[in-house]
Amino acid sequence: MCDDEHHIRRRTLVVTGAAAALTLGSVTFASAADGEEETRTIRGTLPTGSPDFVYVPVEVPSGVREIKVAYAYDRPAVPVGTAGNALDIGIFDERGTELGGEGFRGWSGGARTEFFIRADEATPGYIPGPVREGTWSIALGPYTVAPQGLSYEITVTLTYGEPGEVVEPVYPPSRAKGRGRAWYRGDCHLHSWHSDGRRTPAEIGALARAAGLDFINTSEHNTHSGHPHWADVAGDDLLVMLGEEITTRNGHVVALGTDPGTFVDWRYRARDNRFGRFARRVRRAGGLVVPAHPHATCVGCGWRFGFGEADAVEVWNGPYTPDDEVALADWDSVLVAATREGRAWLPAMGSSDAHRDPDVVGSPQTVVLADDLTREAIQEGIRAGRSYIAESSRISLDFTAAGGKGEHAGIGGRLKAASDTPVTVRLAVTGAARCTVRFVTDQGVLFTSAALPVTGSGVVEWRTTPAYAAYVRAEVRHETAAGPLPGALAALTNPIFLGR
Repeated sequence: MCDDEHHIRRRTLVVTGAAAALTLGSVTFASAADGEEETRTIRGTLPTGSPDFVYVPVEVPSGVREIKVAYAYDRPAVPVGTAGNALDIGIFDERGTELGGEGFRGWSGGARTEFFIRADEATPGYIPGPVREGTWSIALGPYTVAPQGLSYEITVTLTYGEPGEVVEPVYPPSRAKGRGRAWYRGDCHLHSWHSDGRRTPAEIGALARAAGLDFINTSEHNTHSGHPHWADVAGDDLLVMLGEEITTRNGHVVALGTDPGTFVDWRYRARDNRFGRFARRVRRAGGLVVPAHPHATCVGCGWRFGFGEADAVEVWNGPYTPDDEVALADWDSVLVAATREGRAWLPAMGSSDAHRDPDVVGSPQTVVLADDLTREAIQEGIRAGRSYIAESSRISLDFTAAGGKGEHAGIGGRLKAASDTPVTVRLAVTGAARCTVRFVTDQGVLFTSAALPVTGSGVVEWRTTPAYAAYVRAEVRHETAAGPLPGALAALTNPIFLGR
């Protein structure tokens, strides 16, 4: 075993693209006979104020069958309100660490303390394939660093021998057996053991079916390693779309329904002016760009990139909490501004972000009016805002607006009527016992119903004109427990627009 001490203060800051990163001195190995192993241990300390990414180059000789990396770091006690140590990890192969990810071979964040890569297999979160000769780079992400600094130890083990056979990936199909034009239920933000979740794809598939879902979207943090592992989960009754949760230091964004095998880089902040490039990467790969939990309070979760590149926004993430209420209010402000300025509007979505028990898959879920149960049709329904969010499959909504001459429109549509035309807004609800209905417009909340009966079913109507309300959207809320704040959401619709 060979030890190598890295003192970060003696190194030079290397700028790659727009993202600052620190590259340390190389770790070298000598060739060995088949079946033999060689190990190197690297130790160092990262101070507060370290760059977002620190790369440890590893010179890999020819004839390597497997590379294995293990790491640990200290977690000293810190005062209340002070960030402690958190160190993420991943790896890039000999193709390099340039922004864009050509050399990307995996990322586990802080979810694992070790990983391996071989031609035929790899740890979840990592991409199997040959361990080729050249300079590989272990990527460290010091998410937070305590005032005392972050001391780490990395152990790299190379096993020599003939590589295993590369397995050709098989991906889930892009369509399932649908019902033609219909409302389809889905959960577009889920995590398996391919990132920091604790469930297998098979377990998630079973929970999705039990929740009454028609489609799901995979969204592992900063890796596409799980894409081939969903083929056996999909079926005629469940469409599995593939994606990624692009987890930057300035917010998270779900790439929804990208082409199989698509990787989208995350190594940039808002100030680097790189988000637009990677949003376009998502769209070129056939996906949608959906900022996730934009007002979540976790470190790095707050959304800082704006909504100019977004196709939809996640306003409800998991159990309804105050940060969802803030996200909903923020979305409403964006909606009002777009309406008044005549710009395209931004649809809302909701997803579970389920990781492990007791997280509930399908709570909430986005219910989409689509022409069929295919990736493209579901995406088109989401992009057009023909959708509503429900806390479970027990809740169904039918939301329409009708004019005096037979005109009518549904969720995401426009009722073309003169400004003084009487309009009847109607919401039919099932599965929402003792909930109240609120109609929200560009002028705020203009109608609140009495509580629905214990059966959970009811019809609520309200009359207005396009001059009084440029749009109307519906909220179904649980009874307020106490205080002036509204109760938690049970369901939420995208708006219907009124007027020509």
